[in-house]
Order: sequence, then structure tokens, then C-alpha cells
Amino acid sequence: MPFPATSATPDEPTTSHRRRPSPLSLAAWKRFLHVAKPYWLGDQKKVAWTLLALLIALMLAETQFAVMLNNQTGEMASALAGKEADRFWHSVYASLGILAFAVPIYAFYYYMRDNFANQWRRWLTGRFLDGYLRDRKYYELGSNSEIDNPDQRISEDIDTFTGRSIHFLLIFLGSMMQLVAFSAVLWSISHLLVGVLAIYALGGTVIALYVFGKPLIQLNFWQLRRQADFRFGLMRLRENAESIAFYRGEAQERAQIDSKFGKVFTNYARLIKQQRVLNIFQRGFNQLSLVLPSVILAQAVLSGEMEVGRAVQATGAFAAVLGSVALIVDNFESLSRFVAGIDRLQALSKLVLPNPTSQPTASTAVDDKHPQIQTQLGEHLALDALTLYTPNFERVLIKELTLTLDSGDGLLITGDSGCGKSSLLRAIAGLWRSGTGVVHHPPLDEVFFLPQQSYMQVGTLRSQLIYPGTDTGLSDDRLLEILGEVHLAELAERVGGLDAVNDWEKFLSVGEQQRLAFGRVLVRQPSIVILDEATSALDSDNEAYLYERLRGSGTTVVSVAHRPAILRHHTHLLRMLNGGAWEIHAASGYQFDAPPSSEPGQAPSAGHL
Repeated sequence: MPFPATSATPDEPTTSHRRRPSPLSLAAWKRFLHVAKPYWLGDQKKVAWTLLALLIALMLAETQFAVMLNNQTGEMASALAGKEADRFWHSVYASLGILAFAVPIYAFYYYMRDNFANQWRRWLTGRFLDGYLRDRKYYELGSNSEIDNPDQRISEDIDTFTGRSIHFLLIFLGSMMQLVAFSAVLWSISHLLVGVLAIYALGGTVIALYVFGKPLIQLNFWQLRRQADFRFGLMRLRENAESIAFYRGEAQERAQIDSKFGKVFTNYARLIKQQRVLNIFQRGFNQLSLVLPSVILAQAVLSGEMEVGRAVQATGAFAAVLGSVALIVDNFESLSRFVAGIDRLQALSKLVLPNPTSQPTASTAVDDKHPQIQTQLGEHLALDALTLYTPNFERVLIKELTLTLDSGDGLLITGDSGCGKSSLLRAIAGLWRSGTGVVHHPPLDEVFFLPQQSYMQVGTLRSQLIYPGTDTGLSDDRLLEILGEVHLAELAERVGGLDAVNDWEKFLSVGEQQRLAFGRVLVRQPSIVILDEATSALDSDNEAYLYERLRGSGTTVVSVAHRPAILRHHTHLLRMLNGGAWEIHAASGYQFDAPPSSEPGQAPSAGHL
């Protein structure tokens, strides 16, 4: 039996602080490992390490062929300088023989690299999608501002992460191989050149990290975010095109889109200015490296102590070793974008992926102080001392509501706009948990929700009718009968049958969509149907017919609606008042314009509804 509630003081809402990206550091490496480690140590580790071993073998072969070609280049230069034709042509033939093996290995290496990244992307995308869809995380992320554009992070940032991770891993390993192979060549030619190279590369790396590091990574982080916001604004324009057209709201929409694009433009302008300075440094750093070996070895060549070919070999080896040790300088632009993307992906992974080894944080401890509505399986739909708040605990919507619906009962929820009628349905569905009390419900397969705006996929007519199921035991004849029962008998013939594919949200009127949604109820035949103004676009005859169809089957019905005519299809009425108060009345004889017959927060009759 319902009973009055005592008021509760909600906890103060917490403020979410946005993390700023940090420069290349140990923290960035830890964030990378947080996202990458499950693939390399989980169920795909054998495949991952096997593919990596194959790529390393290909890189070793490619590095060996590069050393051999560099030696042959020196041979050709020395043969030309000494006018030795036989020596020259022998070197040419040797180079062609090396290329015959090197070119296919080079092509196969890049094929395997891209295929490896693609396999990793498929696995990681599946992992994120599992977490994103599990326990309605997509709904929680969409209803608060804790994180922006999770869809873009899954669709694009994962692709960038896997591709760039493999790219940087392999160029790092390749650089180590080149460093070992060509350092031996360089050391055999000039010890002084090795020393100059070490100092030069170290100085360039330090400057790149400490001068260009932090600002460039931060600008890339904000560019990714603002670009995603701009794209989301364009997507909303497309999805709400009809409403905007009716309002003639193009001017305001353009102003909002211009504002979003203005942030993209301004941030990118700062980015390219910072990039300009980096480009000057990189260009000077690389071009100067072409002069240094010649200057250092010039005296030995001019004095005849060293062949020209040996100097050419030294120049090639110097460039290869410098490219290995100056890896960060040469790839700093793409590396900064990569680090910025890791930060966004790791933030999403903390929200959607399980991490049993993580320790509770301060923010988690604060959240634990907020009570949550519990759900339990039961024979009937029942609410036990339910107190419901808005998700941020700013306002109480209903206090200490207790009721039980027996099979075949009908409950109409009414009240002023904004009092929390739809929010109560969200609590029953388990979407909103902010509050106290218990919601008892049968297995979820026996409960079906119909929102005001019917969701329509782009797919076949059959898939719309059996949604959210993917298959059904009903025959096509029965599905066509159900369409007739919701007054859409001509729809299948009009579109070309149950297998016709269409964008149904645009093809069907709102009323037709609501009738098709009722067809889903007849397909599933649940014991409880909860309707949130699910007949708002229907005329009174269609509305009455569909309610009678539900009530005639013995289905328990819970409705949110404003039309008084709906009341006759229910057994009881729950009237929600301000401040969390409520009233329960028998539907029979109730008049919407009559004064309240009971005290707020109490039911006029005890027991089950």
C-alpha cells in the first residue's frame, strides 16, 4: 500500500574536470599501455606476436638489402671516379640482383603492416563496442557531458590509434636495426663522424621535445575535439532537417555552425603557426645533415687518403643513422597528433571498459554516496518506496511511491508538464538510477517500452516489425496480418513486401511509425507494455482501437498521456504533483477537472491497484 514519504536532501552534484593532454612523457606511455595492452596479452596475443615476428623478419631482410645497396652505390661511385668499367658494371648487375629481392619484400612488408593494423582495429573496435553497448553505457554517456563525441572516438580514433601504433612501433624497430647496421659501416670509415652525429642528433631531439612538445600536442588535442563538434553540428542539422525547415531556422543554425567552425578555424590557425616553426627547424636540421659528412671527410678525400666511393658510403650511412636517432624530430608532427588521440581514446576506455585492477578514485567515492534505485525480478511490476531524483540529484521528482500492478491492470500516469512522468518510466526501465527504493519487474523479455518517438532503423520492413529482435518464429503471413491489425495493411504492398529496404523514419509519417511500433508489441506479446505518449500522433479512433487491442489481450499497461479519453482504457490513475508528491485514484468515475479527493502522497485505497 502506498504511504507518505519523508523528504531527503540530495547530495551536491559533482563537477567534472576535463583533463588536459600532457606532452610526451611517462604518463603518455601509461595511457598508451592502458589501451594497447589487452590486445597483446589477451585472447589475441598469439596472432599479434606472430604477425609482429613476421614483420620484424621482413624488416631485417629489408635492412640488410639497404646496407648492400649502399655498399654498391659506393662501389659505383669509386668505379666511375677511377674509370674502371668492369668494376662499374659488376656493381650495377649486383644492385639489380639485390633489387629483384628487395622490392617484393618491401611491398609485402607494407601489406602485412597495414593488414596487421586492420586486424587490431577490428578487435579493438569490437571491444569498445561491447563496452559501449553493455549496461546501456551509450545512454549514460549521451545524457551527460562527461565525455564528448564517443561515436567519433570509436569510429576514427581507434583507426588512428591502431594504424599509428603499428607504424611507430615498426619505424622504431627499423630505426634500431638501421642504427646497428649502418653504425658499423660509419665507424669503419670515420670515428669523428660518429661522434658528431651523436651530438647533432641528441641536440635536435632535445629541442624538438622541449620547445615544440607541449603546445603542439595540446593544439592537436583540441583540433580533434573541435573538428568532432563541428561534424556533430552538421549531423544534427541533417537529422532535424524537417523541423528546422518548418521553423525556418536556417539563420540560427548557420550561426551555431559558424561558431563551431570558427573554433576549428582559430585552433587550426594556431596549429599551423606552431607547425611552421617546427617545419623550419626540421628542414634546417635535415638539410644541414647533408653537408656535415662532406665537410668532415673533405680533407681525407682531397688528400687521397679516402676513395670517393667510401665518402659516398659514409654519407649514406650518416643519413641512415641520423634518421634512426632523430626519429622523434622527423616524426614529431604525426607523433603529437597520435598522443592527442591516445588521450581521447583512453578517457573513453575508462568509462566503457572494465578494469578490475583499478583502484577507487576520489570521484568514484563521491558517486558512491549517491543512492541508487535497485531492481529485482518479481512476478508483477511493483514499486517499493521509490524516491526518484534527476540524474544530478538537483531535484526530487517523486517521493516514496509504492504500488503493485496485477496482471491485466492499467495505470495512467498524468500531471503537469515537467513534473517527471517520463522520468518515472525511465526509472522503471532502469535508465535512471538516481534515488532510493526498489523496482520489481518480470524478466525484461516480458516488458516492452514504446516511446513517443518511435525508433526506425534503415533496413527491411520485416526488421522494423520484429525490432529489437533479429529473427522471429512468426511466418510472413502472420507478420502481414499484424500489419493489418495496426491498420497498415497496405504498407507491405506499397513498398514491395516485407524485404523492402527503406529509410523508414523519412518514409513513414509519425502516426504510421507509432502504429508500426504497436505492431512490434503484437509480434513479441509481452505481459507488460509501458507507453510514453506512444499514441500522441494518432487520431482518436486509431488510438482507442490500439488500446482496446492491448487491453483485450490481458496485457498490463502503464501509460503516460494527456488526453482524457485514454483514461477509460486503464484501471487506475497516478497523478504526479509538484515537489515529489503524488496521488493514486481509481480510473472509474475520475474527472480530470475535479478537485483532489485525497492528501498528496497517499492513495485513496489500500492494497494492490
